[in-house]
Amino acid sequence: MTNRECSGTVAVHEGPGIGGHESVMVREVTEVLEPIPTGVFLDATVGAGGHTAALAECRPDLRFVGLDRDPAALAAAARRLAGGVRLAQCSFADLGEALARLGVDALSGVIFDLGVSSMQLDTAGRGFSYRAAGPIDMRMDPGATLCAAHIVNEWPVERLVRLLKEYGDEPRARGIARAIVARRPLHDTVELAEVVRAAIPARHRRRGGHPAKRSFQAIRIAVNDELSQIAPALTHAIGRLVPRGRGVVLSYHSGEDRLVKDTLAHAVTGGCACPPKLPCVCGAAGCIRLLSGRVARPDQCEIQRNPRASSARLRSFEKLPVATP
Repeated sequence: MTNRECSGTVAVHEGPGIGGHESVMVREVTEVLEPIPTGVFLDATVGAGGHTAALAECRPDLRFVGLDRDPAALAAAARRLAGGVRLAQCSFADLGEALARLGVDALSGVIFDLGVSSMQLDTAGRGFSYRAAGPIDMRMDPGATLCAAHIVNEWPVERLVRLLKEYGDEPRARGIARAIVARRPLHDTVELAEVVRAAIPARHRRRGGHPAKRSFQAIRIAVNDELSQIAPALTHAIGRLVPRGRGVVLSYHSGEDRLVKDTLAHAVTGGCACPPKLPCVCGAAGCIRLLSGRVARPDQCEIQRNPRASSARLRSFEKLPVATP
């Protein structure tokens, strides 16, 4: 099925969330990245610029590049960073091309802050929120053709079931998909959220947050083709890191984190397929080391201050020196 263009585009303006947006785990991110060599630092999801601003305070010798697919985020970053960073609009799929246009070959450090931002959630007109009425949109790039209304109002029930299971880990996917199809056409996000809520038995609505959270997550991921772009973009960034350059990835749900973990594991081993605990005979060579064997989480103080940080997972790595023959 071809993607139908959504009617109109999302207005790019300073929504209520832009001024109050708080980047996640800024202290932990800065501690990991502060020792990187002098050079170019890439914020692959610059958002409002919080992580870049914090690193720039302690490393004024770095040059900064910020990418984002959301023009509203780029506008917020430009205001916050006041010309101290080169900015470009692109998705992860176009990361390499964007860096080439900016004349960037090597990177000293990189951060990927995955998922949806507070700015997007708090602007009802963007259609990401199940708490405030807005168009069923969910496009991070307002110029993209596929929007959530197309998925909700036109995808067949079996395709919706697969979507809710795969991207939302939704155990009641079939009942929700059938309820959505039965209520078509749906017109706004609150109406969609109520359909999802009503499709979930009352005894299951009392735990796990808002009943529509998983469904909205799944639809958003599909609209923005988020998961398929993570591994190629992260692999490309690792390839551009200089020796002892460092990277950080923040993910917010199991699907994202699993992709990040697998991509980093491949970079650690070089794709070695030899049996564990036996010497490698395939010639594979890793190019990074993990800076911690465990995923890092925000502390309770941050979670109390910013509840949206509660699901964050931080993984970090360092590029190995080039081996000499």
